[in-house]
Amino acid sequence: MLKKITSQVKEFFPAKEVSAHCDGPCGVYDPASARVAAEAALSMTKKLLALEPPAAGNKEAMVAYHNTFSRYVQIKEEQTHLAKTELLVLWTDYFKPQHLEQFPDLHDTFWKAAKLCSAVKVGVSLEDATALLETVEKIHNMFWASKNRDVPWYTAS
Repeated sequence: MLKKITSQVKEFFPAKEVSAHCDGPCGVYDPASARVAAEAALSMTKKLLALEPPAAGNKEAMVAYHNTFSRYVQIKEEQTHLAKTELLVLWTDYFKPQHLEQFPDLHDTFWKAAKLCSAVKVGVSLEDATALLETVEKIHNMFWASKNRDVPWYTAS
């Protein structure tokens, strides 16, 4: 009986066929969160490299140093993981095969970004953290160009 009612409702109120460019509704995807996370990872990398170990024999200062160092590392790793997650969602859910015509290096750029995320997590390299932010900038520009919008890249001071 329920099938008959459902069939009649569909017959009287047919639904239009719809299609979507991406897996979620428009407006859901944005590379801004990946950019913020990459900036935070770069900031923590700079802080780690600038951190000076205390003089030998000062136990209290050494404990504070290790506490600060470990907190910076934790934040760097969390933010890098977040950047990687956000980038992979953009790559797999937003960008489609038709974007390859517009951006022939799309897959290579995302692959490079994912590998840079891993490198930033594993090490403390200003070069890798800067390269990650630059690659996220490139992805940001691809994303907005794919939406035919003129949104300039945000540059942090």
